[in-house]
Amino acid sequence: MGAGTSGSTGADVVRGAGVVVTGAGGGIGAALARRFAAEGARVVVNDLDPVRTKAVAEEIGALAVPGDASAVVDEAREALGGTVDIWCANAGLSSPGDAFADEDVWAAAWDVNVMAHVRAARALLPEWLERGSGRFVSTVSAAGLLTMIGAAPYSVSKHGAYAFAEWLSLTYRHRGLKVHAICPQGVRTDMLTSAGSAGELVLAPTAIEPEAVADALLDAVAADRFLVLPHPEVAGYYRNRAADPERWLSTMNHLQQAWETGTRQPVDGHP
Repeated sequence: MGAGTSGSTGADVVRGAGVVVTGAGGGIGAALARRFAAEGARVVVNDLDPVRTKAVAEEIGALAVPGDASAVVDEAREALGGTVDIWCANAGLSSPGDAFADEDVWAAAWDVNVMAHVRAARALLPEWLERGSGRFVSTVSAAGLLTMIGAAPYSVSKHGAYAFAEWLSLTYRHRGLKVHAICPQGVRTDMLTSAGSAGELVLAPTAIEPEAVADALLDAVAADRFLVLPHPEVAGYYRNRAADPERWLSTMNHLQQAWETGTRQPVDGHP
């Protein structure tokens, strides 16, 4: 699938493309799958839950390939007739906890949020580089650019996911690979609910619907833009973090204290 060109839309770029969306049984993944299908792409829906996978696939006229996102590239490629044009590495694990979280919590977060992306890229890159085109979409999180209180394994692994997407882009863009890193804040999904009181404090007030994330991705595809920010304000937070890390860390620590004490006092420059 070729790159976006001047005057083209995201729909123009994805029409007819073979698209795989992992973690698409609900939430952002289901919204992405629905949007791609609506724009005329040939879609494979993947999720660990076979019932949810089948339900979304039947709803949008897509193909269902349930299973571990790390191990379905070959099956998904076969379902699409031999070629994957866009891979959406969307499956993710919300992992609350601090530095003392169990080793298996850290390992699971790293495996799902980072290594599943690496394994997919390993399987897809040879074909994409040979033909000079391909598109890798990584659902990261604003936590991958910033951080998230109360969720060390999640924050650290999402930083890793962002770093891998960035590395793919800078390494292979001259060979036709397009990469997009989606970094939303709160999205009204089960993952937001699982974030508990920290999510209620930090994410819920500005939470958006999953469909808004799909809109933002299609806009980025049209522009061949790497960083996808469904919450535009995240760009400002990211600049503040880079320009004055001491102030940013102090602000985030105040937010941590507000969470620990159960207060909801305004925090200047949050997050």
